Amino acid sequence: MTRLQGERGQVTVMTAVFIVVLMGLAGMVLDVGSWFRQQRLSQATVDSAALAGAQALPADPAKARQLASDFAAKNGGVSGATFTVTSKWTPNDMITVSQAGTGGGFFSRLFGISTVTLHAHASAVAEIPTEVNGAAPITVDIRHPMLSGPGCPCLNVPTQIPLGKKGVPGGFGLIDLNQADSGTAGNSTVSNWVANGYQGYLPTGGYFSDTGAKFTASQVQDALVGRYGTDLLFPVYDSITDQGSNATYHIVGWVSFHITLTQAAGNDGTLRGYFDNVIWDGIVSNSGPDPKIPDLGVYSVALID
Repeated sequence: MTRLQGERGQVTVMTAVFIVVLMGLAGMVLDVGSWFRQQRLSQATVDSAALAGAQALPADPAKARQLASDFAAKNGGVSGATFTVTSKWTPNDMITVSQAGTGGGFFSRLFGISTVTLHAHASAVAEIPTEVNGAAPITVDIRHPMLSGPGCPCLNVPTQIPLGKKGVPGGFGLIDLNQADSGTAGNSTVSNWVANGYQGYLPTGGYFSDTGAKFTASQVQDALVGRYGTDLLFPVYDSITDQGSNATYHIVGWVSFHITLTQAAGNDGTLRGYFDNVIWDGIVSNSGPDPKIPDLGVYSVALID
């Protein structure tokens, strides 16, 4: 009986040790889960802070750092955070936000771990987009004096965009943004694209002319008036080939126009306002901006790291 009692005692001790170890491991899992959640919250903060800061690039690195810092301060804090502007593909096109924080442990102390260091890192760029969402169907000639004149593009300078005949039959400066239509978009479609932008990402390249001076239609004029004081994203072309519904505008880039007035009569018209610098919804290539797309002040931001 003595031997049996001894064995029972050993089992009891082993069971107690096993239970303690099991509880410690379970507690360790809880601590690790807490650290993971804390790290993910920090990662979300630095991701968003980098995107916020990139909206001031490449023109104003100091403002980019301030925007990122302000965002982080309102969404998790800036303790242990650094904000750095560098050049990824073009000068001052990238901001990096890094943050190091401390995660405390409770059960992990059983294994000699009282704290861990948690790291979060994000980089965002502001680049000329390869594709854009929300474009309007009114074209701008790349030879516009505010786009290609000496020292231009000249932004925030009052100017006007002429509407009307473009030198080919059927060409009045409007394009069909839906390439499946082959130049058959109606007034209601054109007015919707003006009011809300084309819903879809569009690349540069050839677009069919939307024949006729549809900018004089009341629907389109109402849509333009409704956009007073806002930015419209216009396609920029360098050439037109063919004629009629087969007339094709070669779109080389995109420009933002802050509209203040529209006038139209017969087959002619004008838009008054100014070209400006904007951050627009677009796609940034993983290999950097396309050198064939001119820098006309339109940028998109994206996380790259």
